[in-house]
Amino acid sequence: MSETAEPLPKAYYQYLQELQAIDFVLVDLTLYLDTHPDDEQALAQFKQFQKRKHNLMTQFESAFGPLHQYGLSPATGSSWAWSETPWPWQV
Repeated sequence: MSETAEPLPKAYYQYLQELQAIDFVLVDLTLYLDTHPDDEQALAQFKQFQKRKHNLMTQFESAFGPLHQYGLSPATGSSWAWSETPWPWQV
């Protein structure tokens, strides 16, 4: 990663903010479902937000690079992309 980083586009931050909001909802629904496992409406909401998170992560990674160092982000191209983009906790 270079020492003099260019400013990131506004969309970068918008994606991260939406992903954080979705993570909050998923954690909250997880806690609720732990105590109400038969609530079909809550389970449907959980699945809806899971799908939305997956879609957003795919869009983010296509535009800006991987969100995770290992396991969850695809390795694409001919070089290791993790070291080429700012890491989510650096912005």
